[in-house]
Amino acid sequence: MKISVFVGVSLDGFLARNDHELDFLPVGGGEPHGYVEFMASVDVLVIGRHTYEKVLTFDEWPYSGKRVVVLSTNKLDLAAKVDIDVEQMDGTPVQIVRRLEESGATHAYIDGGITIQRFLSAGLVQHLTVTRVPVLIGSGIPLFGPLVSDIRLLHVKTTMYHSGLVKSEYQVLN
Repeated sequence: MKISVFVGVSLDGFLARNDHELDFLPVGGGEPHGYVEFMASVDVLVIGRHTYEKVLTFDEWPYSGKRVVVLSTNKLDLAAKVDIDVEQMDGTPVQIVRRLEESGATHAYIDGGITIQRFLSAGLVQHLTVTRVPVLIGSGIPLFGPLVSDIRLLHVKTTMYHSGLVKSEYQVLN
């Protein structure tokens, strides 16, 4: 199974503010920068509880037509939105990937700070796309956290956009 991360961060490396607000990100994702094409290649999105709860506050469900797996050991109210394909799982990243493969999933999109960190640490992420937004917010929820060992990356390409977005793509070597 292919496992990818596609994420936007402030220039100082934060996914969100400490209160989980995303107000520093460009409205609607900014100019087209490959996200729509990336989402078309994905058949399952794996997110943590905090990310799920944040996305529920959006005016529209951004993952229409996609299977969404929310990781949490606590029972979640998955009936919060109707007409969405959401399920809950818990376990280690390896266990989650095994269950997804058994269900026929072929390309998983991992999102949310802790979830990304856990899947990277487990050596499961193969492709990492980070889009830097030209803003410094000073503090917040970091994309990367403490590591037991280095995670080596191979730079694939970097694309600059008129708005100032800078998208870098990496292959994870570990």
